[in-house]
Amino acid sequence: PPEIRELRELTRYRKTQVDARAREIQRLEKVLQDAGIKLTSVASAVWSASSREIIEALIAGERDPAVLAQMAKSRMRAKIPQLEEALYGHFGAHHAFVAKQIIDHIDYLDTAIEALTQEICERLVPFEIGVALV
Repeated sequence: PPEIRELRELTRYRKTQVDARAREIQRLEKVLQDAGIKLTSVASAVWSASSREIIEALIAGERDPAVLAQMAKSRMRAKIPQLEEALYGHFGAHHAFVAKQIIDHIDYLDTAIEALTQEICERLVPFEIGVALV
């Protein structure tokens, strides 16, 4: 039926957006690695709240590893000495420009994924009984 075809198309497109987001996060990690910033050797993920704050500070011009390490939140605070060591690098203006573009794209993809998720959920309402069975 047309409703099912539309749902399939929406879910497939949402999956492509999720995959694109994952690729952008990998690109961000590659930019950091190129700059000598080994954030993922300390942080479990390059895209956590702490990591994002540190990366945004790098983009804004902060280069002091001690200052950057103090931006760690929750469990990462226990790793501040290792984090300081991982944040020594040569993050330049071109790294900042590319990282900013990547972050902006990730933010856009997050918004698109959320909109698609909402649309899919709304279109699933008539099929609630079937979804509950699955």
